[in-house]
This record gives sequence, structure tokens and C-alpha cells, in this order.
Amino acid sequence: MPELLGRAARYLERQRHFEHLNAFIRPRDNPDIVRRQVKKAENLRPFLNGKPNLLDRFIAVKDNICTADYPTTCASRILKNFTSPYDAAVVEQLKEHGAIIAGKTNLDEFGMGSHSANSAFGVVKNHLSTSQKIYSAGGSSGGSAVAVATDQCYAALGTDTGGSVRLPAAYNGIVGFKPSYGLVSRWGVVAYANSLDTVGILARRVQEAREVFDIINRHDSRDPTNLSPATRDRLRELSSQKNLTKGLLRIGVPKEYNIAELDPEIRQSWASVLQNLKSHGHTIHEVSLPTTKQALSAYYILAPAEASSNLAKYDGVRYGSREDEAEGTGKVLYANTRGTNFGLEVQRRILLGAYSLSAEAFDNYFIQAQKVRRLVQQDFDRAFGSPNPLLECPSTLEKNHGVDVLVCPTAPTMVPTLETLQSQSPVNIYMGDVFTVPASLAGLPAISIPVKNPDAKADIGTLPIGLQVIGQYGDDDLVLKAGQLIESI
Repeated sequence: MPELLGRAARYLERQRHFEHLNAFIRPRDNPDIVRRQVKKAENLRPFLNGKPNLLDRFIAVKDNICTADYPTTCASRILKNFTSPYDAAVVEQLKEHGAIIAGKTNLDEFGMGSHSANSAFGVVKNHLSTSQKIYSAGGSSGGSAVAVATDQCYAALGTDTGGSVRLPAAYNGIVGFKPSYGLVSRWGVVAYANSLDTVGILARRVQEAREVFDIINRHDSRDPTNLSPATRDRLRELSSQKNLTKGLLRIGVPKEYNIAELDPEIRQSWASVLQNLKSHGHTIHEVSLPTTKQALSAYYILAPAEASSNLAKYDGVRYGSREDEAEGTGKVLYANTRGTNFGLEVQRRILLGAYSLSAEAFDNYFIQAQKVRRLVQQDFDRAFGSPNPLLECPSTLEKNHGVDVLVCPTAPTMVPTLETLQSQSPVNIYMGDVFTVPASLAGLPAISIPVKNPDAKADIGTLPIGLQVIGQYGDDDLVLKAGQLIESI
């Protein structure tokens, strides 16, 4: 136990040292909670030795995932005093396997943002920031990404709705993995958009992300969107039937991702990695995902629509902090409470979502966006060599000329500064999600891997670049293997 307490003290000291980056909301320093967790982990050690475990691992948790030990605020004033009476399923699973929760990390309020700048507790700063330039940490899981990048924890949990794990991973030079939708339980995760939200993992190496994934990839009957044991068995059976020729991959390159706005440094890194993979015997194939151009627009109709419904309960009566209702609010019970305690971005998305669900706009916006979502999924299904196991139930895998995985950039631009973002409109900021949203709409596994550009200019040579690996639904293991392949280059 002294050794584990010493390790805990080291992580707490790192949290204090990097407090200026604002990665953690809580605890920054709460030794009593840590000591209790260390004692419980030590008691589990005899039962976990020789089994898959996370003993001695300090895992940070995004503050929209419920924990009984720490408050869960979602970085919002409306939940500033809320403490969950229970742990989320993923937190339970971590603790049962010996992990210690290192604290709750900062985020965009309710996960709504791409730069962790919409938090009621202040902006998260990228660890590469200087006194002259403050770089974006990415979002919405920016706090988790910065905590991992600065060694304030072993790994961290985030949530990925449209890229909220992969984008901050790319901006901070670490690994960000979004599993297939439904593999990891969402029970105890505060909902933003139910049909998109996925608990993801941020780590310094792919192997570390895999360790955490293997623990939280479990069936949970409390989550109605979680895959049943029978479906999981079918996924394992289909995966075992795949025979990669000598371990070589057919790698797809989506031509729609090579946009004019793509930063030249990122394009160069992308080409360099593909050339390197080709030199190792893997084959490169151009594929087309034509609906990619409509995916971002569809996402920003569907996600706010679900959010407007999910956030309706925060009225200060059933949930959340309550403000005194001033005169002149039209005698609406909770107008002042929501207007005061929700940030501007959350209010914007509630309004957008409420409009797209209205009788006037439902057919022209929400239904059309759902159709685009289906087309995005069909584009991916045509590109991959294996069928989507949720749509087809073949006894054996059909052989065709599709690809095994797709490799593309995670973000279209290098890490922006917060000063640059302040001059951009919300729509321009949303464009940063253009490469991450399609996989989220289709529920596919995807991982962002940090890569280097050997020909980078001296002034930006230190800024990280992320490449994304996307696989067919249920091919999470293959995506992780491909990520390790790129990581080793």
C-alpha cells in the first residue's frame, strides 16, 4: 500500500503542478478519497492477480460521467452542486478491476463544443500553450486529453458524440479511441445525444487504451442501447473468421477527406504514413464516401434535437440549481433558472434542436437528417470488405474487394489558438468536426493516432497531428491493431 499511496501522491502533485491548464474540475487534491480507493484496490489485489485488471492504474473521468465520490457537474452552473448517488457502469467496472479514479476532468458544458472553451469552470488549455499563444485543448473531452498528455493520470475516460474523444487526442498528441456504439455501457453517463454518445478512452499509447477498453467492454442490462451477449458472441464469431493475408491490410483512403481546406502539413503527414504502410506490404485503395459532404449538417440537426429533449429536465425543480424567478419572465416557472445557468452554446443548441423538432421544421430538417445518416452508414458499408453485422447475419463472411480499415486525418487544421477561435463564427468552429462526425453517425469504431511530419516547418514542427483509423462496426480489435501499426511507424 505505501507504494500505491506514493504513486497517488505523485499524480496529485502533477495535478497541482499543471493546475493552470484547468484540466481537472475535481478534486485537484482530496487525499481522503484517494486513500479510501487505494485501500479498496489493495483488498482486491489477491482476487485480481493473474486476471485482466487495472491494479495501480489511476484513471481520470470526464465530469459528465457519474461518480458517487465526486460531484458530477457536466461543467455547467445548473449542476454545480449535484453529486450522483451511484457510480456510472464504466466507473463501477474500473473500480471492480482495481483502478483508482484520479478525479473529474473539465469539458465543454454538457459535451457541447469542440475546444473545451464552453465550461462554467473556465477554459481548458492545451499543454503546448505558451505565454504568447494559448492553444485549444480540443473538445469536448479536452480536460481528459490534457490530463493524459501531462501525465496527471495513466489514462482517462471521455465521451464521443461527434468526435469529442478523437479531436482532443489529435490536438494533444495522444491516442483517442471511440468504440463501436453499444459496446460500452452508457448507464450513468449524462446524456447529450443518446443515439450518438459513446464512452471513449484517452491514453498515451494504443496498448494502454486497449487495457482500459478490455475492462469496460461489457454487457450491461441497465443500458437499453448496450449490445446483448448474443450479439457480442456473433461479433466475436465474425471477427474470428477474418483471415488477413499474412497480417496485411487493405487500407482505404476516402477521397472526400482530401478537401481543399486541409492543412498542407496534415496532408503531407497523411501521405507519408500511407507511403510507409505501403512499403510494409499493405495495399492502399481509394474509396468514395459521397455523403460525407452532408454528414456535418445532418449531425448538427440530429444532435441538438436530442439535446433539447435531454436537457428539458434541468429546470431547478427536478434537477439542478434554482434561481429566484424575477418579475417580467412571463410567469414561466424556470425561465430565469435555465437562462442564467445554461451557457450560450448550450442555449444555442437547445434552440436549434427545439426548432428542428417543431411541426414546422420536422419533415424538412429532422427527417431529412435521419435519411442522410442512413446514407452515411451505407457509404461505409460499401467501402468495407466485411458486411455490417447489425444489418446482415451471414453464416460466413462474404468475400469482396472492399477495404479492412480507412485511414484519414482526424482534423482538417492544425491546433488553433483560442484567439483565432474567438474571431470565428459558431458555424466555422463546427467545421472542425467534419472528419470525425461521419463515423459517429454510423456508430463505427475509430481511433486517433498521433503522427509526425518529417518535413514539418520549424515553427510548427512541435504541434501534434492526428490520423484517424475507422473500421466496420464491431471491428474494434482490428482498429486497435491498425492503430498500433501506425503508432510503430
